[in-house]
Amino acid sequence: MFQELRIKNFKGWKDTQNIRMSPLTLFFGTNSSGKSSIGQFLMMLRQTMDSSDRKVVFYPGGKNSAVHLGSYQDMVFHRDSTKSIEFEYKWTLNHLFEIKDLLSDNKFSGDSLAFNASVGLETKDLNSLSVNQMQYSLFSNDRETLKIGMKRHSRASDSAEAEYDVTAHHYKLKRKKGRVWYSGAPARFYGFPNEVVSYYQNIDSVQELNLLHEELFHSLFYLGPLRRKAERLYSWTGTAPESVGYEGEDTIGALLAAKTRKIKISGQKEDTPFEQVIAEALKKMGLIERFKVNRLSEQRQEYDVKVCTNSSNDWVDLPDVGFGISQVLPVLVQCFYAPANSIIIMEQPEIHLHPSAQAALADVLIDVINSSEKGKPRNIQLIVETHSEHFLRRLQRRIAEDKISQQNVAAYFANASQTPIKLEALQIDELGNILNWPENFFGDEMDDIIAQSKMALKKRKALKLELDQQ
Repeated sequence: MFQELRIKNFKGWKDTQNIRMSPLTLFFGTNSSGKSSIGQFLMMLRQTMDSSDRKVVFYPGGKNSAVHLGSYQDMVFHRDSTKSIEFEYKWTLNHLFEIKDLLSDNKFSGDSLAFNASVGLETKDLNSLSVNQMQYSLFSNDRETLKIGMKRHSRASDSAEAEYDVTAHHYKLKRKKGRVWYSGAPARFYGFPNEVVSYYQNIDSVQELNLLHEELFHSLFYLGPLRRKAERLYSWTGTAPESVGYEGEDTIGALLAAKTRKIKISGQKEDTPFEQVIAEALKKMGLIERFKVNRLSEQRQEYDVKVCTNSSNDWVDLPDVGFGISQVLPVLVQCFYAPANSIIIMEQPEIHLHPSAQAALADVLIDVINSSEKGKPRNIQLIVETHSEHFLRRLQRRIAEDKISQQNVAAYFANASQTPIKLEALQIDELGNILNWPENFFGDEMDDIIAQSKMALKKRKALKLELDQQ
C-alpha cells in the first residue's frame, strides 16, 4: 500500500508536492486539471515493469495498454525535453524485509520501502531515455535503516555508454579485487543490474529490492472511466482473469471465476459468497433487487446475466436495464475480486449513476477497504478520481458517524486556476467537516442560487405590478 507519492515535471504537474496516501485516496478537480495524470503515471510504471525489454526506461504504452502517453516530449512538463521527470514514493511491505551484509554480519531490516528516481533524455542522443539516479530507502517504524542506489557517473557525459556509481548509506560496500570498471545502467528505471553483484563482494541481496518493487506494481490494477456496454451472452472458458480489464471486458469472467470465494463485510457475522456480495452491493445502491449469472447449457460455455429491478418481479437481461448498472458492475467486481494487498486505480466509478447511487457507492467502497477473506483483512487500497459531490458528502457523513476513520481517507483537489497546477489537500476533521473548501470546488453553486433567487424576486415583482394595474 502506498503511503506517500510525489511527481515532478510530468504532464501538467511541475510538482505535486508530497501526497499522503490512505486506504481510500480521492482526487477531485475540473476537466483537464491533471488529476488523471497521477494514476496514469503509476500505470506507466507498471507497464514498464511488465515490459519484456529490461533496457526500456519508461514504456509509455501501446495499442492494448492501460495508458498511452506518447513520446517523452509529450509527457514532460511544458514539453520541455531538457527537464527530467522526478518521482518518489513510499509503501508498506507485506512482510518484514531483511538485508544481511555478508562481510560484517550486520543486518538491516524494515517494514516499509521508499524509492526515488530521476529520468531524462540523453544529452547526446535526444531520443534515448536514461536514469540519472535511483535510490531505495528501507525504514523500520519510520526510522531509516538503509539507503542504497545508483547515480550516473559525473564523467559519463563524454562516454559512449553511461557509467554509474553505486551509493550507500549505513552500509559499507567492498569492491571485488581486479574490478576497475563501473557497473552498467539500471534495468528499466528501478533495477540494480547483474553487474552490480559482480562488482561488489557484499551486495548479493540488493536485487531483492527489485523484486519487492515489482511486487508492489504487480498489485496495481486500473479501471478506466468508460466501461464496455453490457452484452446478452458472455463466453467463459473457465480460466481466472487477472482483473476485470481496463474497460471491464472481463467482468463476468472474473465473477464466474470467483464463485467459490467468500468475502466478509465489516459488521456481518458470516462470510458471504462472492456473487451475493456483488448482488447486495447493487441492492444497497438501489439499482436492483436481485442478480444472477446463468450458464445456458452444459454443452455451451456461454452465460447470461439476469437482474430483477425494484420496480418489477421479472428477470430481465442486463442490457435491458439502466446503463449505469453495466458501468458500475465492473467497479464492484474489481474491488472485491482483487487479491489481498491490491491497489486499485479507478476513474469516475460513479459515471452514469443517479445521485443517491453515487452516495451509496461511497458506502460500498468503505465495505471494500474494511473487508476480509479467510479470516484475514484484504488490505485493499483504492485510488479514485471522481467528480461526485454526493460521493464526498456521504464519506463526510460516515466519518462523523465513525464508520470510517478520517485517517483512512485522503482527498485532494487539483486546482487548475493556478499556474502551475496546484494539488490542495482537503483538511477533513473527525466530524467530517472540510476545513478548507477550495473555491469553486464543485462549480460556483452559490452564484447559481443567488442568480436564481434574484430572478425569482424580479418575476414576482413584475407579476405583482401587473396585477396591481388590472
